[in-house]
Amino acid sequence: MNLDHWTSLFHNFLSTQEGSDPAHDLPHTQRVVLNTQQLAQAENLSLEVLLPAAWLHDCLHIPKDSPLRSKASQLSADHAIAFLKKHQYPTQHHKAIHHAIAAHSFTAQIPPRSIEAKILQDADRIDALGAIGLSRCLMLGGHMGSALMSPIDPFCESRPPDDAKFCVDHFFSKLLKLENSMQTEAGRALAKERSDFLRLFLKQLQKESFLSPAPV
Repeated sequence: MNLDHWTSLFHNFLSTQEGSDPAHDLPHTQRVVLNTQQLAQAENLSLEVLLPAAWLHDCLHIPKDSPLRSKASQLSADHAIAFLKKHQYPTQHHKAIHHAIAAHSFTAQIPPRSIEAKILQDADRIDALGAIGLSRCLMLGGHMGSALMSPIDPFCESRPPDDAKFCVDHFFSKLLKLENSMQTEAGRALAKERSDFLRLFLKQLQKESFLSPAPV
């Protein structure tokens, strides 16, 4: 497998795709590719399935507030396979690539059945944690017009989180749940380190805002 050839092809393809979500841009994809390679190395896996799955996992952009959002990963999987067929990527890998892409999404709730799907899911979720994940959360919240946090019960102690309105609520609706959803040992280690960073951020946010402690 000529990794340089396919990497260049995938990069050029994604550079032409239009998207309105700044948290799912080309740098996000490149980080997921690096995470995927790291996890694949830990599992001693080759990249025939994982490289195209990682590069193309968000190849079709569906806005966060779209009614099709829950199907975004499946639509990206379809779009990815159409691209791979066009460029004559080996057909024996298509089914596994499609499943890995479809199952990576938190929203879709599709259980990953293969080790490749588990690795891609972990690789994508790791990018939602740590300093990068924090930055993506706040950037996307600002892009969508969300406030930083609720003036009432800002850390969701007695109300359900509403991350369509408040950025900090996204920590409780999704981000702090990701650590327990990791599928691989290496993914769990990285997720714990990055989740600890998010918890420290919330504690510091509470301190600087003169609020009651965040329940994390």
